[in-house]
Amino acid sequence: MPTASRSRVSRKPAPVGRLATLAKLIGNLLEFSAPADGTLSRFFKSHPEMGARDRHFYAESAWAVLRNLSWFEHLAHATAKDRLHWRLAILGVLQAQEPLPPEADRDSTDRIWREGLPQAESGEADPFLRESIPSWIAQALIAAIGAQEALACARALRQTAPLDLRVNTIRASVVDVQAILSREGISAQPLAALDSALRIEGKPALQRSRAFREGLIEVQDLGSQIIAALVAARRGEFIVDFCAGAGGKTLALGSAMDNTGRLYALDTSAARLARFKPRLVRSGLSNVWPIAISGLNDDRIKRLSSKAHAVLVDAPCSGLGTLRRNPDLKWRIGPESVAALQQQQEAILRAASRLVKPGGRLIYATCSLLPPENEALVERFLSSCPEFSRVPVAEVLERQRIRIPSEWQPLNAAGDLMLWPHRAGSDGFFAACMVRAGS
Repeated sequence: MPTASRSRVSRKPAPVGRLATLAKLIGNLLEFSAPADGTLSRFFKSHPEMGARDRHFYAESAWAVLRNLSWFEHLAHATAKDRLHWRLAILGVLQAQEPLPPEADRDSTDRIWREGLPQAESGEADPFLRESIPSWIAQALIAAIGAQEALACARALRQTAPLDLRVNTIRASVVDVQAILSREGISAQPLAALDSALRIEGKPALQRSRAFREGLIEVQDLGSQIIAALVAARRGEFIVDFCAGAGGKTLALGSAMDNTGRLYALDTSAARLARFKPRLVRSGLSNVWPIAISGLNDDRIKRLSSKAHAVLVDAPCSGLGTLRRNPDLKWRIGPESVAALQQQQEAILRAASRLVKPGGRLIYATCSLLPPENEALVERFLSSCPEFSRVPVAEVLERQRIRIPSEWQPLNAAGDLMLWPHRAGSDGFFAACMVRAGS
């Protein structure tokens, strides 16, 4: 007869429900110790058993919570963290229009709360709270464009971003790319502003498409494509992308140069440039030199002094124009972060300006919506660097055949570019075009 100890049956722990797992994930995300996409990536790596449907459920529900966080917290009526995260999980699932797991009604209190949601949602509330915009950002938007426009902008920033493509015209025509995508069941419509821009319907698996594998397309927001077009890159020129990052604008510039000339992609992050290199290989460009610099005093920068036909400074910024893609950002930064960034932005712009040859072009851009990072910073730069002067963006748009609809109201009072998400349907971007005196 077996002993009592041997007769014990080993049991696996009871499986954790989807909602409990989602609530735990939300708790991790709300620590804001790292960007949300990184937290989600680590979560999925720790759950290799999850299939595509599970990954979609958790990702879409979690992003819905981050987009609507302060409004959802208002609706949750919970002070204890575990109950708050549980209810945020429920609200995220509902917002993402995913099937609500049966454990949602784990007790009568939660069931009564959920039944009262329609009434709670229709009650009076601050309109910016409904759009889940922190008050400091709301006040900054109101100061910039007025209360009505600011609310429309906040509403646009709470939505999911469309999927835009840039056609790599050194490898294929727009018509050919549309046909290739269509054969794979992917509908891509041209965007009027730029000849090489397409917008995709839905969320297809683009990375498995022939167009992506063969380097015929790059995923790039329309606003980002417009910024690259403002550089007015031409065949045979020497151009510097001073803050290249992941290289999206670099690739657009290399293509605009028709794979000729010399294009330096500078960045202080070797890791970012390493992630850029597979994209560069896929693009087929041979005129791009990625260079990891140690800082603004790197000798390699000094050796480029007064040599570039054009320099693009896509400066590190608050990124508030990208909240549709990075909704956690609005909860991770504050006004003190923006103040600290301005000193860095000024230093970068000054260092980059030294690379521009007489008669050359300097383009300063951010994906911020805040004047202190944009036109105010450009004004300070111009007042201290009289060898540079502003070029009205309207002139560049016309020369580059960038067809921006008038209803976008794309120019600010100084004549710089300002793309607002609620008007343009793109991410928010600012750009000022300048020229150095001489020839």
